[in-house]
Amino acid sequence: MTLEAASPARAAPEGAGPRTIPDRLVPPWRRFAASWEAMLLGVAATVFLIDALASPYFLDLWNLSDATFNFTEKAIIALAMAFVVMAGEIDLSVGGTVALASTAMGAAAAAGAGTPVLVLVGLGVGAACGLFNGLLVARLGLPSIMATVGTMSLYRGLSYVALGDGVYKDYPAGLAWFGQGYVWQMLSFEFASFLVLAVAAGVVLHRTTFGRAVRAIGNNAFAARFSGLRVERIKLLLFVATGLAAGLAAVMLTGRLGSTRPSIALGWELDVVTVVVLGGIDIQGGSGTVPGVVIAAIVLGLVTYGLGLLNVPGIIMSIVVGLMLIGTIALPILVRRALARRRTA
Repeated sequence: MTLEAASPARAAPEGAGPRTIPDRLVPPWRRFAASWEAMLLGVAATVFLIDALASPYFLDLWNLSDATFNFTEKAIIALAMAFVVMAGEIDLSVGGTVALASTAMGAAAAAGAGTPVLVLVGLGVGAACGLFNGLLVARLGLPSIMATVGTMSLYRGLSYVALGDGVYKDYPAGLAWFGQGYVWQMLSFEFASFLVLAVAAGVVLHRTTFGRAVRAIGNNAFAARFSGLRVERIKLLLFVATGLAAGLAAVMLTGRLGSTRPSIALGWELDVVTVVVLGGIDIQGGSGTVPGVVIAAIVLGLVTYGLGLLNVPGIIMSIVVGLMLIGTIALPILVRRALARRRTA
């Protein structure tokens, strides 16, 4: 007689699988405490405290409002760049796009165009640059890092050809509002636009099928294509969106400075990529969050603004940004290696 026959009461019901003990649910607060975004909030709080102790002028509300101008334009580009990086690509031409869009705006202003036309020119040139990048990557199949390094030089080179050592500065007074205006009290138009765009980007990435498609492409573009996703079209749209964001940044930056030189937005590529990677977007694609990018932009803005209040030279700020980028990329790799050694020990 078998054990099963002797003990029928212990036999599993017909059709039932093996019994399993459900895992204990992790509380949401504990999941958040272990997240990258929580770490960034801690860093932001620490930097804020250091800045407040280092300068007696930092906590002035108008100074804090002015601090947002330090990062808002780059952060707007970073929101769009996050989608591109999450899809497994990168756009290193954003600084050149800003320069070319601003130069086109200056040429239009010199021809007598008003503020509405200048805004449309900036946005249109930015979108056209993004479209060209997208065609090179999505249609011709060029590696995005090589294609956009080329267009970075192309766009800024066109700006130098148009201006040489000159400068455009005869802009209508209305354009200044896009870079210096306030929508309510100390809330600038630039920062308000960034907040609205951040909410929109968060909804698109985390609550729509398009956002899931971007993640799927970043994780495995080959499998995504066979799942029916139009990979090339989605990538093309992402590059156009990044170009459009750079065009909007050009409108704001030109309005804030009131002039255009070919060197405008020089080196912005490093800052934008730093914000994206510091925000937790995987440089290899497939994962990341919009809130992380928003917090990272604020962290970078607080760091650079605090250093500015202490009269730290710009070259030192560049070194700090470079170290932040290297550290952000290296930290997850070091953590994974440490965990792997711990498992094998």
